[in-house]
Amino acid sequence: MSDLYISWAEYHHKIEQLAAKIYQSHWEFNQIVCLARGGLRVGDLLSRIYRQPLAILAASSYGGKGERTRGHLKFARDLTMTAEKLGSRVLIADDLVDSGITLREAIPWLQQHYGHDIQEIRTAVIWYKACSAIAPDYYVDYLPDNPWIHQPFERYDRLNLEELNSQFESDTANPLFQK
Repeated sequence: MSDLYISWAEYHHKIEQLAAKIYQSHWEFNQIVCLARGGLRVGDLLSRIYRQPLAILAASSYGGKGERTRGHLKFARDLTMTAEKLGSRVLIADDLVDSGITLREAIPWLQQHYGHDIQEIRTAVIWYKACSAIAPDYYVDYLPDNPWIHQPFERYDRLNLEELNSQFESDTANPLFQK
């Protein structure tokens, strides 16, 4: 299968589809934990739609040219959250499961660090690739051919700050951009 290119409109629509699938299951959760970076936007929008608190677990495993080389998985030391304790029914949100290692390892990490608060954990992603080591509880698209997914925010990974700045320097001559 060729690479999959996703626009901002498609991306947001898929998050809304994911929210609907979770709703249709009638499972009630009281905490969302998103896996950062890819799951930040998914978790944020689900948190807004469901009006449930959001916690962030930073995870990193990709690097190299084009951020396409999978390396050693690292989790942050702690969750970032504003509540005093984690909810008891936790939805882990991410953008996709590729190898599935991050999602699979996030569950025991949460149980080890916050297990005294947790009664149940479920998982939700937009894209579920066939090569994944774990099947998410909720997903929008199953991808049997494991394509590389180009998400709309990837342009920021390649953004040249000098070029960006030059765009805005020329804008300052425009009266609409003056204070």
